[in-house]
Amino acid sequence: MGMSRIEQITSSHLRNEVQFFEFEIEGVKTKFATNVFKIREIVKYEGKIVDIFSEIDYVIGAVDIRGVTIPVMDLGIWLSKKSSNSNILMVCDFLNVLVAVMISKPIGIRTIGWDEFVRSDSEKIIGYFKDNGEIIEVVDLEKMIIEAFPQIEDQDEIEKVEEIKADKLVLVADDSKMVLKTLSKILEKMGVKFKTFPNGEELLNYLFSISPDEVFAIITDLEMPKKSGFEVIKEVKNNEKYAKIPIIVNSTMSGESNEEMAKSLNADGFISKNKPKEIEFYLKKFL
Repeated sequence: MGMSRIEQITSSHLRNEVQFFEFEIEGVKTKFATNVFKIREIVKYEGKIVDIFSEIDYVIGAVDIRGVTIPVMDLGIWLSKKSSNSNILMVCDFLNVLVAVMISKPIGIRTIGWDEFVRSDSEKIIGYFKDNGEIIEVVDLEKMIIEAFPQIEDQDEIEKVEEIKADKLVLVADDSKMVLKTLSKILEKMGVKFKTFPNGEELLNYLFSISPDEVFAIITDLEMPKKSGFEVIKEVKNNEKYAKIPIIVNSTMSGESNEEMAKSLNADGFISKNKPKEIEFYLKKFL
């Protein structure tokens, strides 16, 4: 029996490693990648892509995979206005929404140390790493999906959250700019003071430079460069001075795995990424 998804993620981060799935886009010299744990499966789709009349140019239709209708997004069009021109689909699960991302040519899985990952300021690229001297760019799939389906952010739910009276800070770490933007909207609506960080290292450096009395909660992604959410939890919980600060894991993983993951990490809470009412619940609980 193979390792479970949770065991694989935990094992990788204990070694400070991450696995990326590399692929190519037709007509683009650069190779690309995305975190392998964001992918449910790779499919060579032989059926017809049905037009769904989307106003988004890279949402090119929908496919039926084992009885489930899934929208198809052409990554080549989003990145460079050139179609991937392929029947290779990466099926991804983002906040319980299944999407199929069209790529041109799969290459394979590459395991690297987070110290090999370099963050980028590019609008659509999270960062890059090198494979045999060649630069591989890591695509911000979350940004692409939210742009295509802004309802995922659930603006109505954001408007429903209530204000909290708190003088202390919430510290937030996530390597996705779109996720940080959404979390910022939620916390601003709640009237909470907060600071955001693109990785766990910067959050920890800031946290350990101030008094623990200034912080009432930490919200962290799990998979980030430099220091992951696993490292954030471990270092905070192992530091007697800061150990009482509640840590909430903010992850795209959802369903039955939530409670198991939270317990295995010694986290104080686990939310499906950017769910406003879940964030409100935990912040009120920890006040």
